[in-house]
Amino acid sequence: MNRIKKWLGNLGVIVALLVGLVGWILLPWQGVLALAVLAALWLSFTRSGRLALAATRIGIASLPDRWGASSVIVVGIAGVVGVLVAMLAMGAGFQKTLNQTGRDDTAIILRGGSQAETNSTIAREQVPLISSLAGIALDTDGRPLVSPELSQVVNMVTRADGTDANAQLRGVGDAGWAIRPQLEIVEGRRFEPGKRELVVGQGAQSQYVGLEVGKTIELANQDWTVVGRFASGDSHDSELWADAQTLSSTYQRTSYQSVTVRLKNAKALTAFKAAMAADPRLKLDVLSTKDYYSKQSEGLTKLIDILGKVIGTIMAIGAVFGALNTMYAAVAGRAREIATMRAIGFRGLPVVVAVMLETMLLALLGGLLGGLLAWLVFNNYSVSTLSGNFSQVMFKFNVSPELLWSGLKWALGIGLVGGLFPSLRAARLPVTEALRSA
Repeated sequence: MNRIKKWLGNLGVIVALLVGLVGWILLPWQGVLALAVLAALWLSFTRSGRLALAATRIGIASLPDRWGASSVIVVGIAGVVGVLVAMLAMGAGFQKTLNQTGRDDTAIILRGGSQAETNSTIAREQVPLISSLAGIALDTDGRPLVSPELSQVVNMVTRADGTDANAQLRGVGDAGWAIRPQLEIVEGRRFEPGKRELVVGQGAQSQYVGLEVGKTIELANQDWTVVGRFASGDSHDSELWADAQTLSSTYQRTSYQSVTVRLKNAKALTAFKAAMAADPRLKLDVLSTKDYYSKQSEGLTKLIDILGKVIGTIMAIGAVFGALNTMYAAVAGRAREIATMRAIGFRGLPVVVAVMLETMLLALLGGLLGGLLAWLVFNNYSVSTLSGNFSQVMFKFNVSPELLWSGLKWALGIGLVGGLFPSLRAARLPVTEALRSA
């Protein structure tokens, strides 16, 4: 019976610890700050707190004598934080790139029920109907800013390893440039309508072979000349652009895949949607380009986030066991020291807090080291991945302050778990037994 009670008691402690750890990871910075202030007040203005600080100073003073064992905690937690932050930075970077692509004052029209341009078709006769709808902005000549577009996946050779990869070749209308004012020609010129000419994004040029300005590549058994390079700071950097009509004739397309329009302002989207819904000939879906590209990033971002946290959790479990072994060994090695403190008046709580603070300090060092390494190695590191339209998108890892803060909380959480049980053992250590065995 006593064994069952002890087992249930231990299970209750573990469950409470897991719940507390999850709560700690989810706690906003305001909550962490409040806990830190309360802990500082307790340590400064209570007798037990001052005793805990004194015991902590003794433990920290002995760290150089056991730095080899203590470094196990620092290095293990640094590895956890570094991998976790790097994984989450990949998802954050991909999401940031696609979020930057869209605008609230531009809209993309797709076939009803389509999730992406690749599975959408829009009949040519529908384009004039779309152009006449309310809410569309006009250019200086009074023409609606409407760009019927094609999205063709083409095979390119990567610079990194010479393997084949999918690239997105986008055919745009005359208004395509005005609709996306963030695009800037940084080398060469724009393509001319009716000619087999390409303008390539700077990301695509750095990713694929043969896209330097002036080079000729073969697409659909026809020669295309690269006449310019553009920079946009978003996912269009990964694309190749050509005249929509020329692309349509090359690939024998009889319809478009999407239509992108510039609206008078962000509020005009509501009127534009209403006008679209009122025309029975237009069974089409409308989204702001900001919402469209955000949705394109959701699936992969969630997958990377889940994978990062799963891998981080597995590594964190290993780091916890490393911390437990190290701190148990430290408690055993300091048995006489702890017993002496107990004998001269240090009660159980100050001893528990002292061991916990020592472990949390090592965890803090590990978290800072791991975050620093992740930032130095991965921040703005360029990679490419498959996006929702099955073509490669160039993006950069984004090691943001929020991710570094999250990694630091994971580190402190590992230190909390790794130091709790050794600290309880230290507090329960019989004084006479410890003095005799030391």
